[in-house]
Amino acid sequence: MTADLVLRNVMLPTGRRADIVIAGGVVRHVGAAVRADETIDCSRLTCLPGAVDMHVHMRGGVQAEKEDWRTGTMSAVAGGVTVVVDQPNTVPPITTPGLLRARIREAEEHAVCGFGVNAGVAPGADLAGMYDAGAMAFGETFAAPSSYGEGLDPDTLKGLFARIHALGGLATVHAEEVIGPAPANLADHDRARSGAGEARAVQAVSALAPAEIRLHFCHLSTAASVEAARGTVEATPHHLFLAQGMFDPDDTRARVNPPIRDEETRRGLWSCWDTIDVVASDHAPHTLHEKALPFDTAPSGIPGVETMVPLLMAAVRRRQITLASVIEKTSWKPAAILGIPRAGFEPGDRADYALYPDEVTRIDASRLHAKCGWSPFEGLDAVFPEEVVVGGKRAYARGDYREGAPAWYPGQGYLSRENK
Repeated sequence: MTADLVLRNVMLPTGRRADIVIAGGVVRHVGAAVRADETIDCSRLTCLPGAVDMHVHMRGGVQAEKEDWRTGTMSAVAGGVTVVVDQPNTVPPITTPGLLRARIREAEEHAVCGFGVNAGVAPGADLAGMYDAGAMAFGETFAAPSSYGEGLDPDTLKGLFARIHALGGLATVHAEEVIGPAPANLADHDRARSGAGEARAVQAVSALAPAEIRLHFCHLSTAASVEAARGTVEATPHHLFLAQGMFDPDDTRARVNPPIRDEETRRGLWSCWDTIDVVASDHAPHTLHEKALPFDTAPSGIPGVETMVPLLMAAVRRRQITLASVIEKTSWKPAAILGIPRAGFEPGDRADYALYPDEVTRIDASRLHAKCGWSPFEGLDAVFPEEVVVGGKRAYARGDYREGAPAWYPGQGYLSRENK
């Protein structure tokens, strides 16, 4: 047997070391060494399946100053993420098959990792057409207003959920309550979009959605919200690793929806680690110029796709969480929810990997790849990958980008149509 690439001396989850033989973008054999065009010695590295970040905003188009498909996916790869799922609250929002196909073409031209694109959920949206055209999922569906997304009332949500359920689609939900005037600081923002209100919104959405619908809650920020949710739930690194007290009261770089909470709430979210299904970044960059606006008018959203897994790997080094749980929540569970092939250590698995050293470093925004040029995680501990494999090819090695094999991952509507 010959191979395109062999990862030698990989420590498998079972505890044994073996070589992973890769050809044609998939694992062909796990065991003894074979000849290969290229090899990577993993004896001093921790090998993880590539992460699937199922919640990113890659911007582009009229928002290209913030981020674009190339810079955003370069950030992803440098952080060990090999598949991203783009959200549809673009400008204009993705509500028709034509707009969806245009977004996919844009990604095909510029992305350096695998990708999927979600469909927008609005009363006039062509949900069936977008599902057939390859939408990965529906939403985030806004049960409250957020950046570039209008909140939907309960009756409208109920009707749209029924349409999504009839198609067999996955509904992803942004659940919050919003009250009061525009906030003047982080504490005001927290009160306006309170944790208690978030939990109530999760309960309300869970109650009005059809019983058998595939339902996923985005970026839940409190233990009460996680406990109230039906379906699968996602948490973000910023709600797990950041607290209000780490920032000046009017620091707009920490303004995000749902808000950064207090330290007690942050610790409470960690107490739900075992029941959180997915960690996703909600990568939503804005320029420093935009963030320099007064707090009440500055946009909500922060960059995070490149730092997501490195922050979790540092937590593994601290023995705060297990490596197995990081693999499950960043790679295997999101792939299962989305219905895409799993990256892993068995023949037939998708050959996406990130190889991490033992060294813990500090996050330095000047060394990151997001176009916006800043990070709210500045100075926190992280473990960044040395090498990243995308589609069976070395895409990234010690700061240098190489030829990967990015692919579009269509949703189940497209796949069902193709298999008929």
